[in-house]
Amino acid sequence: MKTTKGRNYLIFLLGFLGLGALGGGGLLIISPSGNLIGMPLSILEKSPFHSFLIPGGILFILLGIAPCLLTIALIRKPASAFAEKLNCYYDMHWSWTYSIYTAFMLIAWIQIEMIFLQAVSWLHTFYMFLSVAIIFVALLPQVRNLYKK
Repeated sequence: MKTTKGRNYLIFLLGFLGLGALGGGGLLIISPSGNLIGMPLSILEKSPFHSFLIPGGILFILLGIAPCLLTIALIRKPASAFAEKLNCYYDMHWSWTYSIYTAFMLIAWIQIEMIFLQAVSWLHTFYMFLSVAIIFVALLPQVRNLYKK
């Protein structure tokens, strides 16, 4: 299979997101009080959560496991009838489409987090730029050409 630098960047960006979310989400699951990462429960006052367990689980699964599996799918390009049902870009491999979905999921996650926390940190900005980078790299012509059906 032909590869490009763009594809490798996309895989790196999604892998970086996935591994970071596995670490952060995993620590929040292990320590729902937030003590392991120095996050006080008081920052959840404006959220519907009383501990970090559910947010940690969502982070771990949706932005951790999913992007890690997606990196494998981008490399191997496996067929998946189920994934194709949710693919709104019929001319593209589902793994490419899901990389776009993942970037928008990250944007939504950051926005919701900022609303609940009623604060913005440098990490929010960093991950917002990461989501834009994922979209930008996925839309590069050489990357799109690799994943055209």
